Amino acid sequence: MTKKEETLFQTRLERHLDELRWLYMELYDNEAMFDELCGELRVYAEERSAALKRRDLEREADPEWYRSNNLMGMMLYIDNFAGDLNGVRKKLPYIEKIGVNLIHLMPFLDTVPGRSDGGYAVADFQAVRPDLGTMDDLEQLTAACHKKGVNVCMDFVMNHTSQDHQWAKRARAGDGEYMSRYFFFADPSIPQEYEKTVPQVFPTTAPGNFTWLPDCGHYVMTSFYPYQWDLNYRSPRVFNEMMYNFLFLANKGMDMIRIDAVPYIWKELGTDCRNLPQVHTIVRMMRMIGEIVCPSVILLGEVVMEPVKVVPYFGTVEKPECHLLYNVTTMCTTWHTAATRDTRLLRRQLDTVNALPKQYVFLNYLRCHDDIGWGLDYAALRQWGISEVPHKKFLSDWFQGHVEGSVSRGELYNADPASGDARQCGTTASLCGIEKAGFEGDQEAMERAVRFDLTLHAMMFMQTGVPLLYSGDEIAQINDYSYKADPNKAEDSRYLHRGKLNWELAAHADDPSTPEGRVFQGLNALGALRKNNPAFSAAADVWTLDTGDDGLLAIGRYLDGQKIIGVFNFTGEEKSVTFPHDSGKFTDLISGKKYILEGLHIPAYGCYYMEQKQSRESAEAKPADA
Repeated sequence: MTKKEETLFQTRLERHLDELRWLYMELYDNEAMFDELCGELRVYAEERSAALKRRDLEREADPEWYRSNNLMGMMLYIDNFAGDLNGVRKKLPYIEKIGVNLIHLMPFLDTVPGRSDGGYAVADFQAVRPDLGTMDDLEQLTAACHKKGVNVCMDFVMNHTSQDHQWAKRARAGDGEYMSRYFFFADPSIPQEYEKTVPQVFPTTAPGNFTWLPDCGHYVMTSFYPYQWDLNYRSPRVFNEMMYNFLFLANKGMDMIRIDAVPYIWKELGTDCRNLPQVHTIVRMMRMIGEIVCPSVILLGEVVMEPVKVVPYFGTVEKPECHLLYNVTTMCTTWHTAATRDTRLLRRQLDTVNALPKQYVFLNYLRCHDDIGWGLDYAALRQWGISEVPHKKFLSDWFQGHVEGSVSRGELYNADPASGDARQCGTTASLCGIEKAGFEGDQEAMERAVRFDLTLHAMMFMQTGVPLLYSGDEIAQINDYSYKADPNKAEDSRYLHRGKLNWELAAHADDPSTPEGRVFQGLNALGALRKNNPAFSAAADVWTLDTGDDGLLAIGRYLDGQKIIGVFNFTGEEKSVTFPHDSGKFTDLISGKKYILEGLHIPAYGCYYMEQKQSRESAEAKPADA
């Protein structure tokens, strides 16, 4: 390090040292391991490239860069999108064309085919899967992205390693040091005690939380799949080494690191082993470690839980944890609304999110690599006469196309006949009816399906936070049923929506006479509107409006004299609405046409972004809209 860099590192370290030491000693009470950690932080800070050090300084000067309405993401599988890392680099012009400036690379670290869980069973945290490239290729990709203003996100699997990881191999061979890095028990009574209180993640495809290893005569904790062994964060060695892996990957040019399955990482006998206080201690330490070594890198928390358990992962304004969290509940509530055509629950969910401090930023999405789980607010639904188990069955049937009126084509994932629980798979296009309309050659149905696809995305873009597209959704790509012929995938219906990007369809992106062209251009226009209008900023006031019709959702946004009211029709019928507190002319940002919000007609499955320039005084009447 230069003298200037050393001074800067020490300043960053001193800012957090007392709290970091206190939290570390609270968990581990091990001064030697803490000293080792601090020494390694300096090493990783020194090893950051000159370009990344400059990026750190720029983003320290603009610490809320990720809250900008200029940010738009896309989640993609490297092999499905472009073959390998170098292929992704060559496809950056396409990514720019979409308007995306954040790419979330799905798991690419080394794993073993047939025991990978889509890449979430990591065999080596410091090696790329050979068919995807090398760490040098990764650094070349991130550098090329940065030159084009594109940010890069990756997954960091914290809860477990693959059984093929070197730690696991040594543990299985009986090395006590490495056995202590996992949860090994020769006595079955302890796993049996855990099973009394710990829910099963995959009760049908991977029942139980332990796997018996006959070759070494022990049970090992495996919350997800038998080949994914849970790490024991009671060991300071585990924490330190995983932080070194985190920093190694940050130094390859990451801008955002998604911490996978974070609620599960601390285990305590007699509890459900979810969201325990020690989890928040670890995430807070991780946040500080990042701010010391790589302050341009932000943490995205994957917390697939009900809202009351999600929000704590932001930490507090004074002691923050994750910078961003997935807006899981709004996503699944959106699909509930698509099936029921009843916006009441969605409005309630949006009101909850909008009431949170503006420092809390969500990543919003419609579809991702995973299934849709029906973690809805059933207490609210019960007030409206809707029971949980029958409703889950209705949703499962609807999205498989088994209910009259449904145009959806999805498949179940991990269905549990005993509880009635089931999750849902499928692309946005297939769930909106594009697949069915195309198969039947029904142009009128295709028009409705494309409109609904764009309306759902427009509603998602209207939410505060970072919008994230799922690769293929930009060209209305439908389900890929070829996974059924692959023995490594056939048992996992999530591969239904994990197909290769159809570049022949992508070639139609500029052709508005095709469904893929209409969707591509529609999303491109929506993204541009979001980036170019201040009311989409995270600093804006946001509220929902009463439409007087459960089939309609309306969202208001205001900032700096700009008011935008988004209106979204979740039904197959034209609707009419009046907003009595919003007089004067509005301009629909999507079409450019002018309207008044009295007797406004919204097409079936259609939407508007109604804009009105206002003085601050007139905008203060906003609460009357709600």
